[in-house]
Amino acid sequence: MSPDEYFDDIVDELAPEGVHTAKLFGSRALKLDSKVFAVVHSDDMVFRLGAGTRAHTDALGLAGAELFDPSGKQRPLKDWVAVPADHSGQWSLFAEAALAHLRQELRARR
Repeated sequence: MSPDEYFDDIVDELAPEGVHTAKLFGSRALKLDSKVFAVVHSDDMVFRLGAGTRAHTDALGLAGAELFDPSGKQRPLKDWVAVPADHSGQWSLFAEAALAHLRQELRARR
């Protein structure tokens, strides 16, 4: 399957939880309310997992995974991990973890 097909499967899986698609810098993204928590970037999928969380550590442990640096200027975003297409079979798990992390943050703000 292509990255877009995996993305579509994840959208279908998470839609009942209020997740919808959006565009972020021209790329397809997953959003809950007004907050993006995952985005397709080239052949990678990038997840906002929260620095220091188990999912963040697990994602960075995958071959080729790295902190996401959208500027390309050696200023990576500490909460975001780019997971290569080689690991697309795990993207759904990371999307769920990113959604759970976002929900936890939103609850903490209330």
